[in-house]
Amino acid sequence: MSQGLATGSLPARPHRRLLPQRLLAALGAATRRRARFVLLLAALALGVFREALRPLSWRRTVYSELRRALRQSVGGALATVLVTAALVGVALVNQALFWLGEAGQENLIGSVLVSGLIRGIGPVLVGLILLGRSGMLALAEIGSLQIGGQVRAMEAQGLDPFLMLLFPRALALALACFTLTVIFIAVALLTGFLADNLVQASTVTFGSFLDGVLRALVLADVVLFPLKTLGIGLLVALAAGLTALQARPRESTADLLPKGFVRGVLVIVVVNVLLTVVT
Repeated sequence: MSQGLATGSLPARPHRRLLPQRLLAALGAATRRRARFVLLLAALALGVFREALRPLSWRRTVYSELRRALRQSVGGALATVLVTAALVGVALVNQALFWLGEAGQENLIGSVLVSGLIRGIGPVLVGLILLGRSGMLALAEIGSLQIGGQVRAMEAQGLDPFLMLLFPRALALALACFTLTVIFIAVALLTGFLADNLVQASTVTFGSFLDGVLRALVLADVVLFPLKTLGIGLLVALAAGLTALQARPRESTADLLPKGFVRGVLVIVVVNVLLTVVT
């Protein structure tokens, strides 16, 4: 106090924020917390692309984990995808063939199926199946390693958890989502056409039916379909893995599953809506 008076300056007063400043600070802190997961997810996706182009990243352990994850994701979800595709074929493709045939609008069958099946239902349903079959499994595996301290032990040994845990699973689910979506669409189209022919004598041959669907595809569909399916599989795996790596010591795997499932569903919906709007 005396030093401040001697120098002719007043003592420093504690800084008090005004109410608008406190509101803005609270809003900014909440926004940063919400955006942190999205930014980390984007960073991990870029990391996958970068590591995929580096030959040094493809070690024997990464190869073996990629094969295991790919076998589990494709083999584990194939039966569910086939059954779901058959049901969608009967419910969607058969009904489109029937009602458009009744209205005399057979020329619209291709555009309706491309809009409903290829652009919308197919990638979303396959993404949800992979989320439940493989995404939650990856979350449980990585979450148990994080909670048990094995991830920190890997880092202490000089091993990269991203390269060992997230990278192969993300590539596996991306390839699995693309492959299974192609199978899903093919089975749905075939099942729907067969169901329509069993119900009534159709004048549309399978060749003309398939030709109408292919003619309804535009260049944007050919380009964006692989991007959509690969992106959904990639981000589902990364969302599950990131949720697991953010687990706290007191949390359990059961606490992580609902959070990871909701994040995975949001990722699927956002990617599908954004790339569908583009077309």
